[in-house]
This record gives sequence, C-alpha cells and structure tokens, in this order.
Amino acid sequence: MTPLGRLIAARVAAEGPITLADYMADCLMHPVHGYYASRDPFGARGDFTTAPEISQMFGELLGLCLAQAWIDQGRPLPFRLVELGPGRGTLMADMLRAMASVPGLAGQIRVGLVEASPTLRGVQKDRLQGYDVQWLDGLADLAEGPLFLVANEFFDALPIRQFVRTAAGWSERMVGLQDGRLTLGLGPATPYGPLAPRLADTRPGDLVELCPALPPIADEIARRIATHGGAALVIDYGGWHSLGDTFQALKAHRPTDPFAAPGEADLTAHVDFEALSLAFTRPGARPSRMVPQGQFLERLGIAERAQRLAARLQGQPLDSHLAAYRRLTHPSEMGELFKVIACHPSGAPPPPGLDPI
Repeated sequence: MTPLGRLIAARVAAEGPITLADYMADCLMHPVHGYYASRDPFGARGDFTTAPEISQMFGELLGLCLAQAWIDQGRPLPFRLVELGPGRGTLMADMLRAMASVPGLAGQIRVGLVEASPTLRGVQKDRLQGYDVQWLDGLADLAEGPLFLVANEFFDALPIRQFVRTAAGWSERMVGLQDGRLTLGLGPATPYGPLAPRLADTRPGDLVELCPALPPIADEIARRIATHGGAALVIDYGGWHSLGDTFQALKAHRPTDPFAAPGEADLTAHVDFEALSLAFTRPGARPSRMVPQGQFLERLGIAERAQRLAARLQGQPLDSHLAAYRRLTHPSEMGELFKVIACHPSGAPPPPGLDPI
C-alpha cells in the first residue's frame, strides 16, 4: 500500500468509512502525497493527455472564441482571462498567442490561473514567461469585473459522491476496509432529500453521482458574468443528467483500480452538464446548449485552420498533425465524448460555436 493509502486506511480504521468524495480529495490533493501535489501528470510520460497537449489549434480557437464574445459585449476593459486547472499552461499560452492579433486586446489581458498544485504552478511560470499572470487559490481571490473564463477538464477532477437507490431510499457508497484493503461498500439507506427528485427517473439498483463542489463554483462564475459581463467555456467529458457509475482511475494512460495505489493515479468522473446548466442559471446568467466538442471546433473553423497548418508540413509531422485533428474532432475519439457548454450574460449572445437555449 502507498504511504497515502496507509494514512487513509488508518483514518478509516479509527473513524469508520469515508465518502468517495473524501477519498478522491485526499488522493488528488493531499499536500504531501496527493496526485496533483507531487507530479506533472500530463503528456506521453504522464498518465493522460488533454486537448491542448494534442494540438495548438485547440487553444487558438478557444482564445479567438472568447475574444469574439468580448467584441460582442462591447470590448469591456480590463480583460480578465481566467483558467481553472491550467495544467502545464499550454492552453493559456496558445490562447494568448491567438488573442494577440485581436485589435484592442494587446497589453490589456490580465491572466488569472486557479491552480492548487505547487508543482504545476512552477511549470506554468516557465511556460508563461513574459505575461502578466496572477495565481489564485480560487475565484474568490479575483477582483470583481468582466470575466472571460475557460475550464478544460477541470470539473471532471472534482470529488463526487455516489448513491445507490434502494427500496428504503438511497445508500451512499463509502470507502472502507476489508481484509486490510481499501474498498467500496454501502452505507445505511436514508431518504436523502437532495436526491428526492431522482425517484421519478430511477429504479432500485440505479446509481446516481453528485458533485458537491460543482454548484458553488459554477454559481460564482455565473454571478460574476451576470453582474459584470464576460463568458465562460467549459469543456469536459460527460453528458446530460447523471445516471450510472463513471468513477475511474488512469495510470500510464490505462485504466487501473482506483484503490490499488492511492495518490499515484488520476481519479475522475463524468461531468453532469445538466447540473452545470442549472447552476449557471440561478444567479441570472444564461447557459448555452451543450454540444459535442467536435461539432463546436468545426463551427469555429478547425478544418480550415488544420488545412493552413498542413500546407507547411510533410512526412511524419504532417501525419501527426492530421492525427491530432482527428483525435480532437472525430466522434470515435474526443469529438463526441467531450462536451462544451458556455455561460454568458442574459442580454448577450453565447460565444461563437454555441447555441442559445
């Protein structure tokens, strides 16, 4: 068992089973042994690869999308560009490079990066040298004003709770000990008020996931946009209306047992875009319709951008470029699994590539 696994096992032995959310939080963000606190997990040498690491086109198109939203809202200044969970800083670097060509934005962009990992903050500082960057522990640290925000594969890493419907209500899946090993079990059945609406569309045995941290984060994004203007783009894997077990662990780009090596594998779950949409609505902002990533990027012109870049390439670089385009857009790869939703002011159109509700 890993050092973190021993700490969690000792906690469970002393206090009893813990929620899956508590387990995920420890595994990902423990200050010493947590997954993100101790490593750079991205790329071929890491455990997973995100869209910005696949091709520069992804960040370029997102940057120009938010720039057009800024133009559509009358070019408010200062321009606050914020990323949640910015990884290596690749996406932000690509966005800033593309946005440098937009009239009126040069020298006006104030960058905010919400990042909890000291290791990744160091990587981001190297990648974004020369830019005015503020590192934030959360959105509460950001000054009020128009907010243009992107969250790519951020919400999938937020800890979740899982509930199984029973004849008596809902039983929460808890992390406990069996024969000295961490494993999942079921807690006692309770009515659990927050899930009362799900009795209408579930049956005994069905599993529903809740992400406690999602509503307050989305609410804060929407409050700022409803009050001051701006736009937010959320790109992640998931779907509409949570149903079923989507909890997973990745290590070296392969699925693995999430309880085998706590702190040494990435833990994620699919994002409930319905919950995001509702949270964006409550403070008075507007959500866009959810669309697949491939459709969104095609609407933004990724095919034309890919053709222009391809004209400069040949041989293996050309093959890699075309493979990256396919990976981002094709339904059998990231094009359908990943979804996109935006938050925008009620009196403004959604960002380009997205439809109003």
